Amino acid sequence: MVGSGGAHATDEELLAAVLRPYRENCKYLRSAEVTAVGEPADGGRVTARCTFVIPESCYIDDTGHFNSVEFNICYNQMLYYTVAKTVQERLAAPFSRWTMDDYWARQLADFLITDFRSSFKRAMSGRYFHGELEINDIAEWGGSDIRDALVVLRTTCRYWDEQGGASAGEIRVAITNPPGATAEDART
Repeated sequence: MVGSGGAHATDEELLAAVLRPYRENCKYLRSAEVTAVGEPADGGRVTARCTFVIPESCYIDDTGHFNSVEFNICYNQMLYYTVAKTVQERLAAPFSRWTMDDYWARQLADFLITDFRSSFKRAMSGRYFHGELEINDIAEWGGSDIRDALVVLRTTCRYWDEQGGASAGEIRVAITNPPGATAEDART
């Protein structure tokens, strides 16, 4: 059964668990409100509105602006939290069939970015800013003798700051080894 939609405020305990694999100086996601609208089969979607803080870059001297490495790290953190919350609240299939243990077993090794496009429209501060992620489409394929089971997410994201800085992206993610996926359960 798919859970109820509506907005789900930041779950601090879940956020801390999602960010556990990151080094302390790389935990940029500070809040995320996840909302489900409709059913995925009917064009429904899941979104997250987030806040980020990057006190200092984790890999380079200060560039003075938000850059592509930080874009990707923030995207990963948004996606991980959004999917975790979707599993926890049973917001959308196929994640409504997953347990939290299923999610934790897959968070790092089985989430693969297969297509990543980003654009930077106006220079943006990387210190304090906002982001939004939308899962636009979820496709699930069951395993067979010719291919492994797979879940594919088509997502968009954007970031902005208070000074008018802006960037956006389109990212496709494949989740390998989904729990319990069979040819009978799959939809394309």
